[in-house]
Amino acid sequence: MKKKLKKILAFILLVPLFSLLLSNIVISSSTENKTFRDTSSIPKNKVGLVLGTSKKLISGHANPYYTHRINATITLFNASKIDFILVSGDNGSVYYNEPDTFKKDLIKEGIPAEKIFLDYAGFRTLDSMVRAKAVFGLDSVTIISQKFHNERAIYIAQKKGLSAIGFNAKDIEGKSGFKVHLREYFARVKVFIDLLFNTQPKFFGDKIVIE
Repeated sequence: MKKKLKKILAFILLVPLFSLLLSNIVISSSTENKTFRDTSSIPKNKVGLVLGTSKKLISGHANPYYTHRINATITLFNASKIDFILVSGDNGSVYYNEPDTFKKDLIKEGIPAEKIFLDYAGFRTLDSMVRAKAVFGLDSVTIISQKFHNERAIYIAQKKGLSAIGFNAKDIEGKSGFKVHLREYFARVKVFIDLLFNTQPKFFGDKIVIE
């Protein structure tokens, strides 16, 4: 009886671990050579899709992931590798609005306001990818985020009929970076659950033409 119980417990522990590892391997291998670190090698796309995040951490300090995504977006635009910017993020309340915050900071850095479009319903990466095609009518896009996030976004985009590459913003090392990367493993498992159940964005809405 004890041996049987041990086998059951081992199975219960190994299945989640296997799922974590397999999900990571599949997404990383499927998106190999689809992310870029410099503007000299990345192909041009009409639209760069920057994935939102909060500007400030809970501590009140600046969020380096936000800062690096802003910098990467500016670099890509100034290198003429994108013509327009689509900011997709959470607009959960009157006190929290990722797209508007991104737009204000991009304008401060010299990006023309008319070149920036906002997706206020990018509550999840899946929402951002599906809406880029269904709402904004895009067939191809350059995703702007950290590499680990770009890989997951590109994988989802591929499964949803959107051709995507990624421009990698600078990543974070140390304790903070480790926590984010650890959460990424679980997020990648969720990708396959969403695909299995054909999870849809929270909102769709009227079509918006980027031009």
